[in-house]
Amino acid sequence: MAMKTVAGDVIVLDESSALMAAACLFHGFSDPSRLAIVRHLAAGEHRVVDLTEHLGLAQSTVSKHLACLKDCGLVTSRPQGRASMWSLNHTDTVMQLLSAAERLLALTGDAVTLCPSFGATTVGHP
Repeated sequence: MAMKTVAGDVIVLDESSALMAAACLFHGFSDPSRLAIVRHLAAGEHRVVDLTEHLGLAQSTVSKHLACLKDCGLVTSRPQGRASMWSLNHTDTVMQLLSAAERLLALTGDAVTLCPSFGATTVGHP
């Protein structure tokens, strides 16, 4: 059984629920644009316009990805005038996860990108 702590309460999840939660979390990281946004927010708060300029993405694309990341609990926003300032939640833990992923990618080489189900040729496709 997996256990999850939320605001000091311990919630026990069955294995199936825990695996689904993990899959949903990793889905939040499954798009290169979302990863770029996460990495940029690791440096500090930014407005959508800052992210669009830095990443070269459309405002609607950035907003869509921020909504996904917010639904996953990975980012939050706060109002500042007419704009919103976006920041990464749990920055240290997220960066540790991404560092672990980089180490794993270094160990697997091209195997992940060549995977017929989830490799580079299928990115962006359901």
